[in-house]
Amino acid sequence: MMLRIGQRRSDRAFTMIELIVVMAIVVIVLAVTFPMLQGFFRGRTLESEGRRFLALTRYGQSRAVAEGIPMTLWIDVKGRTFGLEAQTGYLDRDDRAKEYELDEKLDFEVTQANRAAMTLEQQQRRRNALRAARNSNVEIRFLPDGSVDVSSPATVAIKRGKEDELRISQSESGLFYEVEP
Repeated sequence: MMLRIGQRRSDRAFTMIELIVVMAIVVIVLAVTFPMLQGFFRGRTLESEGRRFLALTRYGQSRAVAEGIPMTLWIDVKGRTFGLEAQTGYLDRDDRAKEYELDEKLDFEVTQANRAAMTLEQQQRRRNALRAARNSNVEIRFLPDGSVDVSSPATVAIKRGKEDELRISQSESGLFYEVEP
């Protein structure tokens, strides 16, 4: 296509002014929606960590029943890690052990079981577990019959700062863990 003298070619490209206006609109929209999106993603992290932890409790119970050996879901509060493995002494090596790291913005808070409901032997086991927990991990034990050991924590809270938390507690029957409403 040849242009004749005095004829203008129709430009189909954007001008610099049009590009600047579009970029300004994009920046304004992002500035307005960013705080809302940040809250959305922050909430998803807490919720997803809670789902992962609850799924691990269910997996631990299933393995305890299926394999006929106690399973230990350990929580390292200071290290912000948790995992599941066969109780020490039952397997030489647990190839199906799991370990997870809590998101960097989240922390654990553990509440121990109710003393009034425990026998003297169970209270002694709880005291021993608390002594060990000061030095290492908190443990939730799933027994081969599918029940939760009475020395296991009553509640595990996953917290983000002081304002948001998700509480995972033993059910009223004490047979499994569930998210508190």
